[in-house]
Amino acid sequence: MAINATHSSLSGLVDMQRGTISREIFVDEDIYQQEQEQLFSRAWLFVGHESQIAKPGDYFVSCMGEESVILTRDRNGHIHVFLNTCRHRGMKVCRYDEGNAPVFTCPYHGWSYGTDGQLVGVPYFKEAYHSELDRSQWGLIEVSQMVNYKGTIWANWDPQAPSFLDYLGDMKLYVDALLDSRDGSEGGSEIIGTVSKWQFPSNWKFGAENFLGDHYHGISHRSEILVGTGPGGPGTERHGGNSRVPRGRFRGNVGFTRLGHGSGGGPPLPGGTRNFPEFPSHPEIEEYFRHVAEERRKRIGDKLYAPAATGTVFPNISFHSWFPRGIAVWHPRGPQMTEAWRWYFVDASAPNSVKELLRHYYMRYGGPAGMTEQDDMENWNYATVASAGTIARRHAYNYQMATGHEEPVEGLRDAVFTEFMSEQNPRWYFKRWLEFMEADRWGQIFPVAR
Repeated sequence: MAINATHSSLSGLVDMQRGTISREIFVDEDIYQQEQEQLFSRAWLFVGHESQIAKPGDYFVSCMGEESVILTRDRNGHIHVFLNTCRHRGMKVCRYDEGNAPVFTCPYHGWSYGTDGQLVGVPYFKEAYHSELDRSQWGLIEVSQMVNYKGTIWANWDPQAPSFLDYLGDMKLYVDALLDSRDGSEGGSEIIGTVSKWQFPSNWKFGAENFLGDHYHGISHRSEILVGTGPGGPGTERHGGNSRVPRGRFRGNVGFTRLGHGSGGGPPLPGGTRNFPEFPSHPEIEEYFRHVAEERRKRIGDKLYAPAATGTVFPNISFHSWFPRGIAVWHPRGPQMTEAWRWYFVDASAPNSVKELLRHYYMRYGGPAGMTEQDDMENWNYATVASAGTIARRHAYNYQMATGHEEPVEGLRDAVFTEFMSEQNPRWYFKRWLEFMEADRWGQIFPVAR
């Protein structure tokens, strides 16, 4: 029997003491609808990359939860994020994925909006409106907050939400490991290729949870490891890591207990991560990565640097900071449907030979045709189907792995670590999920909310 998603019924779905999570939160329609209001209208969400809108008039149509939004650069070079809907009768004012336009014109009744969101054109303004419509009050709806962080654009609908950096907390170190150049200089990443988009019949939280650091599902990928999908080909790891890096503190999970973010890498290390990818068939490529790794160590010195890892920024933005380097957004499309979007990154300064090798590797690995993510989606698809039945929904999932074995991470606020395999990060993630779902305002879930 489905649970009605009210505040009183949600608290029993996430049991931190027993380490269990109800299947209802992955399949129930009422809970899904409440997520749109409680999560996606208040959390910071990734929208796109500034390189997608390099020139005035450039636009990229993205999503924030179920909402279609337009990321655009106006004629003065300022970046905006607008709700993609006409203020007159709601038609989408931009129906193409990306491009360049001086105005966005609704195809229904012809209202036109400038790239700064202002309503600039109203058919029959004098005849039908008698010149009385106050066009200044009917521009496109803009997000309440937006930030450009090292080229990535993040937005929020809630004016009371904390700043992006406060929301990120010390998870910032792991996001920096994604966005900074491989030689340790700040920023410098660019998108390679286009955004990959596909749908699969599963709840959006399965993808977000997986990237928190599920080291336990290696059995799923044995076949593609044997084939050699890694950047270095057969005999090298599929994520490009040095196979000689020991387990333990180099491979574990760091979770942020108050924020819900988490990484599948170990604690930050002085001087940066020591591993580099292996390219036995491409010595010139291997030499390039050896060189940038050495430059990174020289540049950052004893400064803490997050190891290469997967991670998830609560609620639905995941990433690989090493290989395949990029961001995955799990867009909700119903309680049992997800639309995944993938942006792939390279250093803008990398040689073309490096970019080309990585481009081919990204295709082998990711997306609906990539061998690794095919495995993941197969698991999530069948888990959803097997969890939706009347009897199945009576039995919770087990999240008890490594309970009580967490330890604090020196130098990081509200962070705990478990070595190699654990389910600590999903436990903190779903605790945060419950806080969002039950809270009426930001002040109840974030002490520094404005």
